[in-house]
Amino acid sequence: QVQLVESGGGLVQAGGSLRLSCAASGNTFGIFRTGWYHQAPGKQRELVASISTGGTTSYSDSVKGRFTISRDNAKDTVNLQMNSLKPEDTGDYYCKASYYSGMDFWGKGTLVTVSS
Repeated sequence: QVQLVESGGGLVQAGGSLRLSCAASGNTFGIFRTGWYHQAPGKQRELVASISTGGTTSYSDSVKGRFTISRDNAKDTVNLQMNSLKPEDTGDYYCKASYYSGMDFWGKGTLVTVSS
């Protein structure tokens, strides 16, 4: 079982940047993809970016060109660089590790607030 801890959230003005990190500990063997999810207040959680163990990335249309996901295998960390932030990017950000076995594990999230 893996434990995921997100960090890097905070308050930023529109147009600013933040870098989120998702640190994994425990049994990371068998993870094939890690994703970052955004949950805006009162809305469902949505996938914004993902990266496979091979480095293949995917982005939602809402963040394409503004967010960049990357991984540091030596540190078992997946980062989300968020640039040109908008007020609608406000919300909780969660990372999820997906295993080949079909199991998923979530972190507890980190809050991002973008002021206009």
